[in-house]
Amino acid sequence: MLYTELLQLWDESVQAVDARDWQGALNKLGQISEPTSRTLFNTASAHLALGELDLALKALDLTIARDERLAVGFFQRAAVMMQIDRLEEALSDCIWAQKYLRGNMVIDYKQLGLRFKLYSWQALYNAAAVYCRMGEWERAREVLMSASQERGGGRGGNIEVALDSVVRKEVLAPLLVPEGVVFRPRRQDVEQLQQRDFLGKPKVISSMIPNDDFGGFEPLRLQQPGFYEPKVDGAQDSRYMRMRVPYMARSPGQLTVPGGATVFLFGEEDRNGMAAVIYDGQRGLLPMSLLDPADVKTSKGKKDNRCPSGIPLPPGLKPPTRPRAGPSPAAPPGGKDLPGARTSDTPPPSYTTATHAPLPASQPPKYTANAASNQCTSSAQAGDVGSVVVKVHYTYTVALSVPLDTPYHEVKEQIAQKLGQPASQLRLRHKQHGSRVLIPLGGEVEPGRTMQEVAEAGRATLWCQMEDPLANRNILYQMVALYDYTAQGQEDLEFSEGDTIDILGQVNEEWLEGHCAGNIGIFPSCFAYRENANIT
Repeated sequence: MLYTELLQLWDESVQAVDARDWQGALNKLGQISEPTSRTLFNTASAHLALGELDLALKALDLTIARDERLAVGFFQRAAVMMQIDRLEEALSDCIWAQKYLRGNMVIDYKQLGLRFKLYSWQALYNAAAVYCRMGEWERAREVLMSASQERGGGRGGNIEVALDSVVRKEVLAPLLVPEGVVFRPRRQDVEQLQQRDFLGKPKVISSMIPNDDFGGFEPLRLQQPGFYEPKVDGAQDSRYMRMRVPYMARSPGQLTVPGGATVFLFGEEDRNGMAAVIYDGQRGLLPMSLLDPADVKTSKGKKDNRCPSGIPLPPGLKPPTRPRAGPSPAAPPGGKDLPGARTSDTPPPSYTTATHAPLPASQPPKYTANAASNQCTSSAQAGDVGSVVVKVHYTYTVALSVPLDTPYHEVKEQIAQKLGQPASQLRLRHKQHGSRVLIPLGGEVEPGRTMQEVAEAGRATLWCQMEDPLANRNILYQMVALYDYTAQGQEDLEFSEGDTIDILGQVNEEWLEGHCAGNIGIFPSCFAYRENANIT
């Protein structure tokens, strides 16, 4: 049975219950071929309203069979058992209801669609009612005394009245889920049953043809190449605001802004008339009454020079053509630079135009690998003064702490032991301050070179590659990778951004042959650049 069909019949039965049409509700519930514990509970409630105790008991048995931990099901069945004088089973159901309360004072079934709260004292009250019918008045009084100590609302004076009735040896009436209180389906699910027309009927808003009432769809038109730039009239749709008068911060969270300053409206106005803005890199609150929309109009000269904000045309740069199959030219003797290879210290034009202009040689970049690790100053101060924390980038990242005077070869052996690789096949590189290229860690076998030479503020960052020795091949020079390159064929060399590539030869003007991480292959020359001609 489809869930939508079950949901439809379930909702119709609940509407019949609200109308006190118990037989109509039973007819709708009877059409459900695969009833759930909640629909069976509703069936039992309808039979109880009609006075059909035997049918209600059968429906409650099926309810508990579907959900063996439904405490309200045991509570309801215990009340029905008392009405047909099956007292031992009624007492057992009271115990099970108390058990499946799981130590809670109350269970609210509102989330399941039943507007009823089952309290722990109610299960004890029904147990006392069973003892009254058995003639065990003292046991009934003890159970009621324990129920009076239970916490939870909805009790009122029921326990006190029940204790007086037990003293007078009057049989207590069992507690039940109120008539008409049944499990209801989620309103969101019921609303989704109605079919909706999401597309709607097309309507002509504007047409060049007078009295046009065409209701179809217009065919595609040829689009003119260029940029699409929406027109904005002045400060319309702008979130830049200008301060009318100076404002001094009066409480924490507010900003001090001079008059005439431009701020960015970050949030909407709250009930106190304050709005969240961003000014001078800080976020805070300002009175909305002091903000006026800023004029974002630009002059015609500036408009022609600025970058368009719409959808740009495809880039004009074409990818390099793949080289033709054939033997690569042999490397010139002596390891000299090939004719046509770039010997400049600056990146190639493709890198300069595609990303950004390189920084001058005298201006170091604001971010380096060691500078990023230096941000955690508190962690560095907490460590030992005479040790250095070495972070090694491999296929995964590992870290170890060594003394500052540890030689390079001992650090390499510790890294090899941590990675589970032979030290002879590992190659360590580091970045000098102000450089982007990975330089081989010199002096790995020299006893006089220590980690103190590459450590900064108690930290050092190394890059490790698994490499095989090159046999009978000369390294002409080295380049650093600008981007990740994924191999497109078996002959391609795959590398990641920041890797150092050993150049073995030149295929043509656009492709080079190189070695990286133990692999030899070809790659586009625009994916790397040569920072220093003497790094080897």
